[in-house]
Amino acid sequence: MKTILSLETKTQLAVFLENRPGALARVCEALAKAGVNIHALTVSDTVDHAVVRMIVNDATKALMLLGERGVLAFENDVLWIDAANELGVLGRIADALSRVEINIEYAYFATGESSAKGIIVLRPSNVEKAREALSNL
Repeated sequence: MKTILSLETKTQLAVFLENRPGALARVCEALAKAGVNIHALTVSDTVDHAVVRMIVNDATKALMLLGERGVLAFENDVLWIDAANELGVLGRIADALSRVEINIEYAYFATGESSAKGIIVLRPSNVEKAREALSNL
């Protein structure tokens, strides 16, 4: 039985915001008003700013909107893994990548306790090589 149900390459935005109350709210509201839906999001803070990584339904539209508002944003490819919610899945993924010398630069994921599956967003050092390595799981 395959553990990974699907594996896609998606465009992720890295958005740099002031580390202040309301900064994320303003970005989310602007995206919603423009019809851009957020499918995944993580926030990492530093002293001066926050890095918001997000996957949206229309990355091009989101980049244009953010640029018009003077918000610094970059795009890169990540893996979107729709995986079974069972023990050891992340370990199997990490092991498969390590065997082909792919580093996991960062990852974020979520699932409910009783959910059958969850989503893992993973930024490997080489997206195409990682897709190949994980295609056999």
